[in-house]
Amino acid sequence: MRPRTFRTLLSAVTLSAGLGMAFSLAAPSKDAAAQDDKKVLRVVPHAGLRITDPIITTAFISRNHGYMIYDTLFAVDDKLDVKPQMVEKYTVSQDKLTYTFTLRDGLKFHNGAPVTSADVIPSIRRWGERDSMGQKLMGFVKNMVAVDDKTFEIILKEPYGLVIQSLGKPSSSPCFIMPKAMAETPSNKNVPDEIGSGPFRMVKSEFQPGVKVVYEKNPDYKPRSEPASSLSGGKVVKVDRVEWITMSDAQTATNAIMKGEVDIIEQASFDLLPELKKSKEVVIKDLQPLGFNYMLRMNWLQPPLDNVKIRRVILDAVNQEDYLAAQVGDPDYYHVCHAMFGCKTPLNTDAGAPKHYDVATLKKMLKESGYKGEKIVIMAPSDLLSIAQLPLVTAPLLREIGFNVDLQTMDWQTLVGRRAKQDPIDQGGWHIFHTAWGTADMMNPVVNAGVNALGKTGGWFGWPKDDEIEKLRDQYAREGDPAKQKEIATAIQKRAYDQVMYVPLGEYAQPTALRKNISGALETPAFVVWNIEKK
Repeated sequence: MRPRTFRTLLSAVTLSAGLGMAFSLAAPSKDAAAQDDKKVLRVVPHAGLRITDPIITTAFISRNHGYMIYDTLFAVDDKLDVKPQMVEKYTVSQDKLTYTFTLRDGLKFHNGAPVTSADVIPSIRRWGERDSMGQKLMGFVKNMVAVDDKTFEIILKEPYGLVIQSLGKPSSSPCFIMPKAMAETPSNKNVPDEIGSGPFRMVKSEFQPGVKVVYEKNPDYKPRSEPASSLSGGKVVKVDRVEWITMSDAQTATNAIMKGEVDIIEQASFDLLPELKKSKEVVIKDLQPLGFNYMLRMNWLQPPLDNVKIRRVILDAVNQEDYLAAQVGDPDYYHVCHAMFGCKTPLNTDAGAPKHYDVATLKKMLKESGYKGEKIVIMAPSDLLSIAQLPLVTAPLLREIGFNVDLQTMDWQTLVGRRAKQDPIDQGGWHIFHTAWGTADMMNPVVNAGVNALGKTGGWFGWPKDDEIEKLRDQYAREGDPAKQKEIATAIQKRAYDQVMYVPLGEYAQPTALRKNISGALETPAFVVWNIEKK
């Protein structure tokens, strides 16, 4: 059988997603063919985009979409220092309770309306209802006031040292600014439109959920004057059009980039790296040097995983090396890491890390835990190659020690939607899913959603509730001494392991494949394409 190629996909009437689902994919129109003469950047993203609201989900594909069409008040540079982005200047009162911000000139939404304080305030408020770091910030906020169209204030109840860091959070979920009407959408519902003020505009007429997304250069975008540095500085767009083309088959994507039919594979397949490295027309880069971390997440709301003894059995069963070898394969790209806040950060510690027991001991522990043979539903993504092997390690592991496992396969965006549901198991609920986070998303107890212990009314999917951890997170947020912050973070990690907030599965580097004629790709905590030039 001949391997599938990009041309085959592009000219096909339908595209099989590998799930028995067919998506319409029309042959190129004359208009699309004409685009070949312009600067068109074709990217194979790590997943198909379905959920377009980057606030209601922490999915990286939705975050990346957010960076295409929205902008942020602040952004991190290549040293992870927070710099003004939409903000021109800001001041802090002497008592450190009032932050006054002034927006820079020339900010416009894609519909031509100016960006004003009336848009910013509800955007911050909506983000603060969903995001872990935003929730912590909003707990310190007394009020937000529009002084005039370009000036607004955040007034605190007490001093809080992470205001600017929170507003400049680089990854899931950043504080993206939306028009007032969109920002007033309930924070658990997708916004009704795709209007931002960012460097690209989404071409909604060409959007095929899960298959293809098209963006065009925003001619009204006014970049900052500073050079681009990670997510900060001037977002200068050097192409006219960007196409995200989903390819769940890694060989198809690899063939396409080697033939010049696509320009970038956001997350190159580890298995096919040797093939890519042989090509004289492809280069491999690590655009996220902080790395990524795999995670196994359990649902505290669903019996029997509401029982900490049963969660501990699963924690103690995990051997990170098994997961890393199965998912990554090449030891040059991974290492065992029990640090919940990342092994490349100042908070690196293995305090509280679990012991790995043999099968006989684990069976004994499970018997003593109170487990009664209940079905354990593990959700497994079929189309997200970057984590697809993880549940295939967990399922047989749990079966071997005596769990009744129901492995349910679905596409990633279905999983993303389903993991947000708190329904009982017989109504579509779940027990376990796996995911990956950039280290930038996990590098301290405030930003790390995995140790958010607010429970079902404010926590991240899985909804653990632990008052002790929340008190420690508040202490961390108030503390300014790095040495004391590390002590608090270590105490949080110990408690998180004891209660099994989540199970770390190891740290890895994710290579990106680019055609040799692509330059300007930035090292960032999120995948972005401004500053990229196609020669």
